[in-house]
Amino acid sequence: MPAASTSHLVLIPSYNPGAKVYDTVRAARAQWAPVWVVVDGSTDGSAERLQAMAAADPGLHVIVLPENRGKGAAVLEGARAAARAGFTHVLTMDSDGQHPADLIPAFMAASQAAPACMVLGKPVFAADAPRLRVNGRKVSNGWANLETLWMGIGDSLYGFRVYPIEPLCRVMTGQKWMRRFDFDPEAVVRLCWDGVQPLNLDAPVRYFRADEGGVSHFNYLRDNTLLTWMHTRLFLGFLWRLPGLVWRRAAGRAESGE
Repeated sequence: MPAASTSHLVLIPSYNPGAKVYDTVRAARAQWAPVWVVVDGSTDGSAERLQAMAAADPGLHVIVLPENRGKGAAVLEGARAAARAGFTHVLTMDSDGQHPADLIPAFMAASQAAPACMVLGKPVFAADAPRLRVNGRKVSNGWANLETLWMGIGDSLYGFRVYPIEPLCRVMTGQKWMRRFDFDPEAVVRLCWDGVQPLNLDAPVRYFRADEGGVSHFNYLRDNTLLTWMHTRLFLGFLWRLPGLVWRRAAGRAESGE
C-alpha cells in the first residue's frame, strides 16, 4: 500500500452504486492513501460494508450522509471535512468502476506540480461507449468553453479530476447550485471564473452494461433538463463577467508576450 499523503486524498461520492463500489475502493487504495468515501444516503447496504472495510483499513475513511443530497453535496461534505483535517486537494472519482484508478498517482503528481490548478480528466472512450452519451457531452463542452472564453476545459463532464479544496468550497458555498448531477460542469466553469487554471490529462472511461454489474442513475430527460438550466444560468453569469474575463485574457496574453 502507498504511504499516506498529507495534502491530497481520493474522494469517492457514492449512491446505491452496486457491487462494483468495493472493487473501486480497493483499486483506489492500491494506488493511494488516504481514500475517503462519502455514502450519499444509500439504501443498498453498501454503507455498512464500506464501514466494515474501513474498520480494517486505516487508509480508508467513510462518511455516511443520512439522506441522498446529490453528487455535488456529497463532494462538498467530503471536501469540507478534508479541509478541516488539513488536506489541500481532493481527487474525485465515481464509485461505479468507470474511472481509471491506475491513473490516480499521475493525476496527483500533476496536481502537486501545479497546486493552484485543477487537473481535469479528458475521457478516452472505448468503441462500445454509448453514442448518445459520447456525442451529447459535446454540447455541454461547447457551452462550458464559451462561458469561460476558452480557458482550456478539455471535458466539462468527466468526474475524474483533482480540485484544490479552498477555491472549490468557496465557489460552492457562494451559491446554492452545484449540488446534484450538474456539479461537474458547473464546478469547472465557476473555478475558471475564479482564476483556477485547468490542466487536462487523457483518461480512459468504461461504461458497464447491467449484466456486467453496471448501475446508472442517469435520466436523459431529467438530467439534460438540469444541464440546460445550468448552462442558462452560467451563460447569464458569463455575460455579467464578460468584461473581466476579456481583461484577464488580454492581461494573460500580454504577460506571456503573445
